Amino acid sequence: MRAGAYAVVVGATLVLAGCGNTQNALAPKSHQAQDIASLFWWMMGGAWIGLAVVVGLLVIAWRRRGGAEGADEKTAERRGWFVVIGAGMALPIAVIAALFVISDVFVIRTTQAPAASATRLTVLVTGHQWWWEFRYPGTRAVTANELHIPIRAPVRVEVRTADVIHSFWVPQLNRKIDAIPGRTNSIELDADAVGSYRGQCAEFCGVQHAHMGIDLVAESEAEFRQWLARQARTASPPTTAAASRGQELFTSAGCQSCHAIRGTAAAGDVGPDLTHLASRRTLGALAIPNTRDYLRSWITESQEVKPGNQMPNLDLAPDRLDDLVAYLQGLR
Repeated sequence: MRAGAYAVVVGATLVLAGCGNTQNALAPKSHQAQDIASLFWWMMGGAWIGLAVVVGLLVIAWRRRGGAEGADEKTAERRGWFVVIGAGMALPIAVIAALFVISDVFVIRTTQAPAASATRLTVLVTGHQWWWEFRYPGTRAVTANELHIPIRAPVRVEVRTADVIHSFWVPQLNRKIDAIPGRTNSIELDADAVGSYRGQCAEFCGVQHAHMGIDLVAESEAEFRQWLARQARTASPPTTAAASRGQELFTSAGCQSCHAIRGTAAAGDVGPDLTHLASRRTLGALAIPNTRDYLRSWITESQEVKPGNQMPNLDLAPDRLDDLVAYLQGLR
């Protein structure tokens, strides 16, 4: 009874784990991801065929156990060596070699990023513990954890790290690529359809590795250009008395030593650029939604929300916290 219940729980967990389709390499949304998914299914099919052959041979051997003597025994031995050499050595080598050629020629090369050019959109990606920084060369646009690209337009992504090894991966669009200290690696993103695609750091990089997500937004060319133009602007000045007090508090509380807000004196580079914080959909690299209540929690209980991150909990009186939130929510 216990074994049956355990099986039901495990089965339900596996089924529910696949729900949502938020980060699924087998639901490709680009031609590169389609090639990767096809290779996976070919390898899966080959593995099942190989398993069937091995099981079949084991069944035949079991049914013929005992064997014959004399000449028949020698014939059986020769056949056994033929099976071992042919099916056990030659066939696997041929299959593995074929898969290597297919993966190298038809998958790896098609997923690599082409050379940079003046006409191709390039995004500079920097991995931090534990968040992502995105910069768009040729503009002043800087954002964190939320990457926007136009659909049906190949985008060159250059990945680097500010500290330890990270790995940039948006599984529905392309393979993963490592961010290694002292090096810049590149990959191409080319989304087929409008949508939001979740990415993730795929290399263990510390205690909050699991909370280092990427929200990739693929949109039409017109919508992307409008978004990029807004992100390139400096921060809008406060429009209310509470927001003005919040701006002063942002400076006096020391927030500017870690964060930058273009158009103000804040020029820190430890944490994310907050120039257009309110335009983002999440906080803490997808750890929580970007709403008023969650923003309050992030400011006062950052170490409870995402333990180990570099932002300390701020002990603010309720009215001062309201002012700071009013200012930050005006940064659109």
